[in-house]
Amino acid sequence: MGMVVADLHVHTTNSDGQLTLERLPAAARAAGIETVAVTDHDRVHPDLDDPVTTRDDITIVSGIELRVEADDLRVDLLGYGVSKTDNLTAMVERLQEDRIERARAIVDRVEEETGIRPEVAFEPGVGRPHVAQAIDASDAPYDYDEAFEQLIADDRPCYVPRDIPTFERGVACLAEACAFVGLAHPLRYDSPADALELASELDAVELYYPYDHDADTTSVREAIDRHNLLATGGSDAHDDQLGRAGLDDEQFQPLSSRLGLD
Repeated sequence: MGMVVADLHVHTTNSDGQLTLERLPAAARAAGIETVAVTDHDRVHPDLDDPVTTRDDITIVSGIELRVEADDLRVDLLGYGVSKTDNLTAMVERLQEDRIERARAIVDRVEEETGIRPEVAFEPGVGRPHVAQAIDASDAPYDYDEAFEQLIADDRPCYVPRDIPTFERGVACLAEACAFVGLAHPLRYDSPADALELASELDAVELYYPYDHDADTTSVREAIDRHNLLATGGSDAHDDQLGRAGLDDEQFQPLSSRLGLD
């Protein structure tokens, strides 16, 4: 594999990342990255009006990471080259309203559990990481990791579920709005095999990802061959360190064509 030039899985302060859109080009240049996809959770970046733009000589792809549910399996879809359709806008607005309602409910439970109310900004993009950060910054006897592990993880006393679209609805909405749609980090799910079967209904799957160094990606490569999928890749950066995973020039070429960059 050559040098990574495209990082197609990056989060900003629009969801739970640390980078602003203004700081993104500098972070990309520092990592030798030429193309970045902004894929915030359940949200399209409001300042990216076109599917693909250029800022300070860095190509920025408007994207989204959408959590969906197929039977008992929850997976994340990555949509690339987003055009803001009415259907996608309505879905995202409802998901963000639900995120705010959920964050309020979690904070209420944390206060009941600890006697301390963490200070959380209830605004679009809010999620459990923001609650955990607020708990860490409060007088409650929990740091960030302990807040998740002991309070707000899926099976803990302050957990509150959130609204998740069905796989079918999510795929239909993204397929209408995006140049192509892929499955994010397939080896992170409880059942990678079941997740990869869902990829048969998509355009792509994330092959290059910062898994543990000994992760076996054979099943992902086989799914790509079996379903004739595009191979995507990215760092899943929530900080400012881009390029930990991604695509080199040759690997990015088919995706570049789908995005109309040729």
